[in-house]
Amino acid sequence: MKILLDSCTFLWVIWDSPRLTRRARQLYQDPGNQVFLSAVSCWEMSLKYRLGKLHLAEDPAVLVPEQRVRHGIAPLPLAEDAALQEARLPAHHRDPFDRMLIAQAIIGGMTILSPDRAFDVYPVKRYW
Repeated sequence: MKILLDSCTFLWVIWDSPRLTRRARQLYQDPGNQVFLSAVSCWEMSLKYRLGKLHLAEDPAVLVPEQRVRHGIAPLPLAEDAALQEARLPAHHRDPFDRMLIAQAIIGGMTILSPDRAFDVYPVKRYW
């Protein structure tokens, strides 16, 4: 299975947070699954860090790639087809970062690993 991590899920994975459910942890750790972090999530974390809304031990430009590699998470660039897919999504959810993750999951046939039920109104699988 191809799994796309939501931004908060990535942070909880690298922090080994108890907020990560047993099921989410199993899916993330299953060696048969491919796990991805979107460039969109990197952008979101960088923006929130700069605005003081996300507190990290170090700059996301250092932390995110280092932890992504350490945890065996592949990068997912934002491709043109996903960017264009976003405009075709119904306006159920207004968060632009989540909408792009939804578009990427649709285009890439991915399952989103997130606690956010707002994803459920779109034609993507979400596990938590």
